[in-house]
Amino acid sequence: MGGGVADLVTSRAQPLWRGRALALIGIVLVAFSLRSAVASLSPVIDHIAEEFTVSSVVVGLIGAAPPVCFAVFGLLTPMFERRFGLERVAVVAIGLIAAGLLLRGLAVDSTSLLAATAVVFAGVGSGNVLLPPLVKKYFPDRLGLMMTVYSTTMAVSTFVPPLVAVPIADSAGWRVSLGLWGVFAAIALVPWVAMLLAHRTDAVAAAPTTSRTPGSSDAAEAADESFDAASMATGPIATTPANPRVFGRLWRLPMAWSIALVFASSSTIAYVSFAWLPTIMIDVGGVSPANAGLLLSLFGLMGLPCSLLVPILIVRFQATRPVFFSAIASGLVGLSGMLFFPTVGMPLWVAFFGLAAALFPLALVLLSIRARTPESAVALSGFVQSIGYAVAAVFPLLIGLLHDATDSWLIPLWLLVGVLIAVIPAGWIAGRRRTIEEDWERRHGRW
Repeated sequence: MGGGVADLVTSRAQPLWRGRALALIGIVLVAFSLRSAVASLSPVIDHIAEEFTVSSVVVGLIGAAPPVCFAVFGLLTPMFERRFGLERVAVVAIGLIAAGLLLRGLAVDSTSLLAATAVVFAGVGSGNVLLPPLVKKYFPDRLGLMMTVYSTTMAVSTFVPPLVAVPIADSAGWRVSLGLWGVFAAIALVPWVAMLLAHRTDAVAAAPTTSRTPGSSDAAEAADESFDAASMATGPIATTPANPRVFGRLWRLPMAWSIALVFASSSTIAYVSFAWLPTIMIDVGGVSPANAGLLLSLFGLMGLPCSLLVPILIVRFQATRPVFFSAIASGLVGLSGMLFFPTVGMPLWVAFFGLAAALFPLALVLLSIRARTPESAVALSGFVQSIGYAVAAVFPLLIGLLHDATDSWLIPLWLLVGVLIAVIPAGWIAGRRRTIEEDWERRHGRW
């Protein structure tokens, strides 16, 4: 049934730019900032430590800060969205990202660095929740394409910062290397502010008119009863904000929990890798620090083909389970190589491990196609991301503590193997072709 919505909107697809060019540009720019904010710090920690002390505890807290903030603001953002609307909350979130990134480049000690990082990830946490519903609102007829654009942009912004952060820090200083990404976030404000101003003008102009969309047909209106695709295809519509009743029901749905656990495994792999993968490669594989940075970029680069292919495979071909099990198998191959053959073919093991990143675009697409309406998508996005990031927040710090306790990376790597194996049942459930509304109706009656 989840595929039925995709089929409906695909059959009525409109030109991508018609009436929504600003939304397209805004989504791309925000998606770029979400991951560059995370991936730009760890490569220059050594440069920062030359100016002021950055203890291992602070490094662990910085590694845990993204998922902690994402979990907290995953819960709060649907409430803010209900009160103020998607676009207004998006503007605030982008503003926080830009301000935090710029402040991070001005840090004078580890405390101010950590505080600025928390501001950044407060904005990123809200942006993570808002982007899937924004895609569903403005591009319901192009879900597969737009989720590809969105997740591909995030993949690019994952591998580019580690690639350029150190050269920029070497030539211009670590403050410029960090603050540069705040400029991109500030630019992302422009299209969303412009849309807010345009919406306000349109609302005033449309106030005396009827609610009928000009040029709409009876057939289109009938289809809109099941999904508001026609009006959204040519531009934004007023959508019902996240409903606390809907959010509360998700706690009782296996489908919602399964997507949350898939998302949690993806986030765990990502943030453990951002925090510790270079150190693991140096200690276990004998890789030089410079090459470790390049391999971290390779890890991020492997998410690019995943971001290009996964949304298409899921939306068009309903290949949720094949994509999921391929990602799990690739991650296990990469971890096995690091465990048993760490000094042979480390780039190959990193590449396989990086393919586990397919879980991320998979989870993002499920946030859209496993909900009937933008309202449900907002609630599902908040539920999944708050739980997913809460789980992921534990692991960067836990990995560090296990390493300190055992003076080895053996147990931490086996723990990651356990994460990938433990999520297999959730991936099977997430592959069922039904929405959260259908899941509720099968178990509890009318939605």
